[in-house]
Amino acid sequence: MSQERIVKLEDIRSHCQKCSLFQLCMPMGLGDGDLNKLDKIIKRRRPVEKGEYLYRIGDPHRSMYAVRAGSLKSFTTDQEGQEQIIGFHLPGELLGLDAISRGVHSCSAKALETVSVCEIPYERLESLSQEIPGLSHHLLSLMSEELQHEHCHMALLARAPVESRLASFLVQLSERFKDRGYSATEFNLSMSRNDIANLLGMAVETISRLFSQFQEQHLLIVERKHIQILDLPQLQAISTHCSPVENNDEDDTSYSAS
Repeated sequence: MSQERIVKLEDIRSHCQKCSLFQLCMPMGLGDGDLNKLDKIIKRRRPVEKGEYLYRIGDPHRSMYAVRAGSLKSFTTDQEGQEQIIGFHLPGELLGLDAISRGVHSCSAKALETVSVCEIPYERLESLSQEIPGLSHHLLSLMSEELQHEHCHMALLARAPVESRLASFLVQLSERFKDRGYSATEFNLSMSRNDIANLLGMAVETISRLFSQFQEQHLLIVERKHIQILDLPQLQAISTHCSPVENNDEDDTSYSAS
């Protein structure tokens, strides 16, 4: 059995400013008493090695997880055992929201490299939210953002040309890295091209062709898994984005693409 240790309060303060845990507590202006309560339920698991599962489809929902280091992919599996990748998860992002409604995970999460996560037992977090005003609301906000992201991804796959899909993927990665204090124009891809193709609904040969095309257009430089974006504004112009807009028709939400 691996040993789990409780994350110290000073560790939360110093390391979680780029993490979803920071979004759970710091913006609400919690005092030391509330921070201590949150500190007591957060566990730091042993590292999840590359290829290992954080959880699998059908596992009971016990915790939410915040990625401290490394990255994971989440995916579903069809009857033939084929994966359909749902998303990639980077440092500072939460996993485990999929299982809240039914009590079991509807997807699996597997490490793309050695991953360090903080584990937040959900029942204890739910109880704590009754003591700390605003915590429940913020959890609902996180789930709403995740749902909106999924809707946008489906709209992207349904309507966007292949060039826009890959450009959108790279722009989104750039924004996510920037939001967490990392470089927006230079980063490593922990996921394989097969995984990227799976997420974006394309053949891996198309992904390779598009990377070569973007290099020829001087938009970026690719060296194995290292990406250096040379012209982010032009890459953004090629990408497709969606955003909720007010709509008086039967559908509650529509999406605008550019």
